[in-house]
Formats: sequence, C-alpha cells, structure tokens
Amino acid sequence: MADRPEDWRLAPHRLDDRAVRRRYARAGAGLAHSVLLAEARSRLLERLDYMRLDPRWVVDLGSAAGAGTHALARRYPQARVVALDVDRALLGPLRRRRLTFWKKRPLPVQADGPRLPLAGASVDLVFSNLVLAALSDPAPMFAEVARILRPGGLFLFTTLGPDTLQEFRSAWAAVDDEPHVHPFLDLHDVGDALVRARLADPVMDVERLCFTYADFSVLFGDLRQAGWGNGLIARRRGLTGTARFAAMQRQYRAQHPGPSLPLSMELVYGHAWAPEQSPPVRHDGEVHVPLSSLRRKSAGG
Repeated sequence: MADRPEDWRLAPHRLDDRAVRRRYARAGAGLAHSVLLAEARSRLLERLDYMRLDPRWVVDLGSAAGAGTHALARRYPQARVVALDVDRALLGPLRRRRLTFWKKRPLPVQADGPRLPLAGASVDLVFSNLVLAALSDPAPMFAEVARILRPGGLFLFTTLGPDTLQEFRSAWAAVDDEPHVHPFLDLHDVGDALVRARLADPVMDVERLCFTYADFSVLFGDLRQAGWGNGLIARRRGLTGTARFAAMQRQYRAQHPGPSLPLSMELVYGHAWAPEQSPPVRHDGEVHVPLSSLRRKSAGG
C-alpha cells in the first residue's frame, strides 16, 4: 500500500482533484468527439424546450470544447453566453472562432466551478453537462451557482448516478478488491445539496442508457475522450498490471457474452431555481421560504 497517499483510508470515496484535472486536460479536443458527453448534452438541451426562459446572460459551466456553448447561442441569440471551463486550452478555439448566428460573441472564461469570477445575481441560466460527475462534493459549486443566479434564474445540469459503469465494477470485483471505479453520487444526495444551497424547487430524475461497442479499444477510446477514469484518492498509483487488466477483460466478456460490449450510464438530470427573493435566515440557522417565492416558470404552467 506504499504507493498510495497516507490519508487514503480517511477518504476512500473521495476524488483526487489533480488526477481528475490531468485526465480531463489529456482528453483535450477529444471531448468534442465523445459519444457519451454528446448524448448527455443533447438530452439536457432538449429539456430547455419545456422551460419558459428569455435569458440575458447564460453560463455554460464546464463548456469543454464548446458544443454546448454553440447550442445555447443558437437557442438564445439575444443573450450573452459565457463559456466557462477550468482548462484554458479548450477555450482557445472559442476565442478565435466567429459564427454568423452569434449577434453577441460568447465570452470564454477560465475558472473553476467552486470559484466563479462572476457578479452575484447576474445570470439567468446556468447550464452544466456532467461536471458534477467529476466532483466529490457538489456543495461549493452549488453555492456559487446560487450566488450568481438572478432571482427566478434556472440551474440545469446532468450528472452520473451510482449504476454508471456497472459492467466495469462487476468485472473488476471478480479480479481483485481494489477500487477501480469511483462511486458517483446518489441523486438524493445531489438533491439535498441543492436544498442546502438554498436553490428552490429542485427536481431530479434518472434515465438509464446503454451504449454498445465492438471491442475494448473503441470502448476505452470513448472513455478517454470523455476524460473519465479512476480518480479515486484510494486508487493504487502506477499502471495496472497487464495480467490483471487482461483478467478484467475476460470477466467482462464472460459476464456479457453477446457480440458487443455494453456500457451502462445512469444519467441524472436536475434543475432548480433561484428564489424570487432571498429567504430570511434566523440566528439559529433555520431558513424560512415564503410561498410567494415558489412560483416557477415552465411551458406547462
């Protein structure tokens, strides 16, 4: 166990933020070609069809290669769209590209989700695709989203649920007892964190998707393009042994003997609103939300 950090036993389910960022940076331009990210983004954008919004300022939080930014700019041509990402290199093409449908050019901003360089109560829509899946604790990011949203503003996001990559989890469990896939947050925990951030009317729901691949090279390639991998603090450092890696693949095949390799994604959708007015907080910390602040704008109501 000498190849692990000394504190790994104290945080067996927490992520190594530096390792996650290195993997994300290595994915680079591949993020634009990830089938997994694109499918989640497309489904999240469809949900805006049911929201009655006329935003002036929109933030694509975790914009990556900018596909979501482009879609948001098309949907809201009168709005100013901010492409915000922790990786400066990914924002470069957005700075250089000029598109005719943009009446107002998007603003590329390098920043981290828990530390947003944006004014309070200045944004009408925060859109975020799968950024939460790379966080151990969503609370700091939720607090920042709540701070920058205008009253009545919308936070719309996707993340991944615990059943994501269950095929890998099961195959590795038959090989050793090492942690190889980090446990994604349960949707109830995410919902509770939204409430603690004082975002109103949180709604969470789940869709289970299954992707199929012809072989492991294609499957692993898509995971690399998405920037996904084992970022657990408790992971064993160094390369996984060839023999154990081959044994995992044999188990994977044995458990799924069909002509293609399945890969499960538990896609969690969430949205919440900034209250129409800030709820008063008593000295004992209890929050009181007036009923008048709970009206929400939707296409159906």
